[in-house]
Amino acid sequence: MTKKTTSDAQLKANKEWQSKNKEHANYLKSRSAARSFIKKKATLEDLEELEIAIKQRKTEIISLDNSPE
Repeated sequence: MTKKTTSDAQLKANKEWQSKNKEHANYLKSRSAARSFIKKKATLEDLEELEIAIKQRKTEIISLDNSPE
């Protein structure tokens, strides 16, 4: 049997944090999945497609930051 490395209190605290911070937790999961995909599974074609998407997203963010409020 595998030895338990995380205490019950820590598991409870993690669960509470995730329930209180759902949006940020989802952001972190998505970011982690994207990085993992790029590092471990992406083909050259995937990376080229992602480069285009990243450039478009950067342009979008920059234009939103520069728009008058």
